[in-house]
Amino acid sequence: MQQSQSQTTVQSWSLYNIWEKTKIIGDMVKLPHTVFALPMAYVAAILSVGVWPGFDKMILITLAMIGIRNGAMAFNRLADAQYDAKNPRTAGRAIPAGLVTPAQVMVFVVFCAVLFLVSAYFLNPLAFAISPLALAAVYSYSYAKRFTPYSHVFLGFCLGGAPIGAWVGVTGKLEALPIVLSLAITLWVAGFDILYSCQDMEFDRKAGLHSIPQRFGLAKALRISSVLHLFTFICLLIVMYMADLGLIFGIGLLVIGGLLIYEHILVKPDDLSRIKLAFCTVNGIISISLLVFTIADVFLF
Repeated sequence: MQQSQSQTTVQSWSLYNIWEKTKIIGDMVKLPHTVFALPMAYVAAILSVGVWPGFDKMILITLAMIGIRNGAMAFNRLADAQYDAKNPRTAGRAIPAGLVTPAQVMVFVVFCAVLFLVSAYFLNPLAFAISPLALAAVYSYSYAKRFTPYSHVFLGFCLGGAPIGAWVGVTGKLEALPIVLSLAITLWVAGFDILYSCQDMEFDRKAGLHSIPQRFGLAKALRISSVLHLFTFICLLIVMYMADLGLIFGIGLLVIGGLLIYEHILVKPDDLSRIKLAFCTVNGIISISLLVFTIADVFLF
């Protein structure tokens, strides 16, 4: 019996099995969704010095963002596993489906946390000093929906920390511009997370979880999301002024404004069928567009 258990343990930690479990966890945390925050960190890094900040800084910022974002997402899946198992939309996720164990996911969380902390350490002392606060914030988000309908803003705040972290990582100091950019990201993320949570309004009510749709209903939730995205656009205009960006960035803002409007055209109180298109595709394009137009304005014109 002991030999059989030992063989099972060895097999569970074989290189092949680790690779397979890592791929499952990578799919579980939606690695492509890193596109929502990573370009924003790059934008802040570039604006912080007005030139290319160097491959060493950009690589460390990339590793830090991969670590904190994916670790937080895996931790969220752990915290929500009991609810995911009861929700028809999420019952097929890796943990409730038994594809990975909570222990395996926790190993991934710890690895990501270490990756983030080590990356922050090699950036500069201030980045390393604030890194534990960043980890505490992103992990605590997973419990916000148990207590407040405004967890969307909490999530926005977590992703909105990307520009501040990147700015500090490059310059070793905090200034006003990344705070305004962070506010823009906070409002943007909160707005599209409200749209995404519309899918779970009825389940949240039954499970005792909180959200803007659960609290105010679909129609009012969509209006709140629209207002948040209006202020997102205003904050980006302020960033343009503070960073002394020009026509190319202005054209980019018009593109982003159009995409935000299109996002809200896609989702209606009586038709949520295109939420994934609005949430994933449109917002991914918004994030990449902001980076592309920033690079074009700073380096080409």
